[in-house]
Amino acid sequence: MTEQRDVVIIGGGHNGLTAAAYLAKAGLDVQVLERLDVLGGAAISAEAFPGVDARLSRYSYLVSLLPQRIIDDLGLEIALAPRRYSSYTPVPGDAGAQGVGLLVDNHDLAATAASFAAIGAADDAEAWQRFYAGTETLARVLFPTVTDPLLTRTEARDAVIAAADSAGLDGAALWHALIEQPVGRTIADTFQNDLVRGVVYTDALIGTFASNDDESLLANRCFLYHVIGGGTGDWNVPVGGMGAVSGELERAARLAGATLTTGAEVLALAAGSGGDDETRIVRWRDEAGVEHETAAEHVLVNCSPHELARLLAAGGASDASAARIDDSAGLAVPPAEGAQVKVNLLLTRLPRLRDASIDPAAAFGGTFHINETFSQLQRAYDEAVAGQVPSVIPAEIYCHSLTDPTILGPELRASGAQTLTVFALHVPDRLLTETTNDAMRERLQRAVLDSLNAVLAEPIESLLLTDANGDPCVETKTTRDLEHALRLPGGSIFHGDLAWPWAEDDEPLDTPARRWGVDTGLPGVLLCGSGARRGGAVSGIAGHNAAMAVLESR
Repeated sequence: MTEQRDVVIIGGGHNGLTAAAYLAKAGLDVQVLERLDVLGGAAISAEAFPGVDARLSRYSYLVSLLPQRIIDDLGLEIALAPRRYSSYTPVPGDAGAQGVGLLVDNHDLAATAASFAAIGAADDAEAWQRFYAGTETLARVLFPTVTDPLLTRTEARDAVIAAADSAGLDGAALWHALIEQPVGRTIADTFQNDLVRGVVYTDALIGTFASNDDESLLANRCFLYHVIGGGTGDWNVPVGGMGAVSGELERAARLAGATLTTGAEVLALAAGSGGDDETRIVRWRDEAGVEHETAAEHVLVNCSPHELARLLAAGGASDASAARIDDSAGLAVPPAEGAQVKVNLLLTRLPRLRDASIDPAAAFGGTFHINETFSQLQRAYDEAVAGQVPSVIPAEIYCHSLTDPTILGPELRASGAQTLTVFALHVPDRLLTETTNDAMRERLQRAVLDSLNAVLAEPIESLLLTDANGDPCVETKTTRDLEHALRLPGGSIFHGDLAWPWAEDDEPLDTPARRWGVDTGLPGVLLCGSGARRGGAVSGIAGHNAAMAVLESR
């Protein structure tokens, strides 16, 4: 027997829950089908270490791109705590043996300027202020547009130039420097110091595998999303962990009347291409092993375009029909690969630094960069392209518990324990295989810890807590692990390559799905996850926009 719904959403990640809340609130009959036994996708908190009272943001960890509009519309009770310090970066290698580093304090420009001078980069302090005045202009102009129908490239360019010119900046030069030429080239032209260049460029690499002079401009797109969030570019800590964000979205969806089904494995999607009045059929299996068919006017896809193509093929679509799903989203076939390793640590306390004048709470209060100078980033990229694990892995670290200790149980909190999340770059999925993943996980974990130890005054291993089994509290996730757990193709945290948050001038915007950037090329089937035009990161934007496209089409 075939059930009938207005909307079926494949995948109960944060975007699927956002779409469900909006659509159910508008009176539609909505069902979310989630394969796992918990909702939230990559935006969850979990007890990563057996018997240890700590709930870590297991995959995603910071929030910048979640619009206040979505929080207000859905009545979400979410607290996002700011971090005083932007970043700390110790000078690596022999040059940093005396423990000097760059500390960027958002609340103390004089102290920040002195820190630039201490690493021999006094001239870059002023350049830093000018550069980020430009990115703040991009943020003020572009971020409010991400929950509206797409601007065209010319409309976006004109708006940025006008705002920059009115702020005393050269708008045309700003647009060219950050949008039209490789952003790594702009950074190299703007800053003189190798470490400063690297700190700035890392925002172009989180979730992206690109060289320092990336002609494809993929790094530019990644950089843009990293600096426009909230209209400021600030990355904040979700109080209670990332699970608190997804938990609120789940609550909003349930209160609105959506049906949220976990343990539901979607097997196939049959969707014609002849007209809007055709019925979409979703075939799925529940946790008891019973198969179901649900017909829907609209199917929203909160999984990767690559996964959608697989479901369409299973539903009888031709190979060409399935492949064009990837093409419509601007993704490569096969899908883009991830290039990161994620390591979660639980420590007895923060590690001591080589520079005893820097409080570890300040150094770890923002983003702690390790071995991420501009030259180190390029060297690691070159080694990875050559098929080698980088000899020194660049990475950055976040300490959630400094800003939000509520993720730790009372005893851990009182003991001074702290969490560290390490996000290592330039470790592309091509370096792993199914048969080598376990061994590579161990190797990469060792390489990440070695990279971290190279900039500390004491070995990180000496500070690791142990779990109920007596094992060190360290958890490592490779790209292959992410593909297995979350079906991220190649471990890509963005479901594929990011797209510009606007339409090209010659792009058709003649349907709601196209106007909102959620088109798949198939009527009634919309992207609502990170593979959508303005997807990527924990934002709810793709879910909001898919819901708006559905409501506009009715």
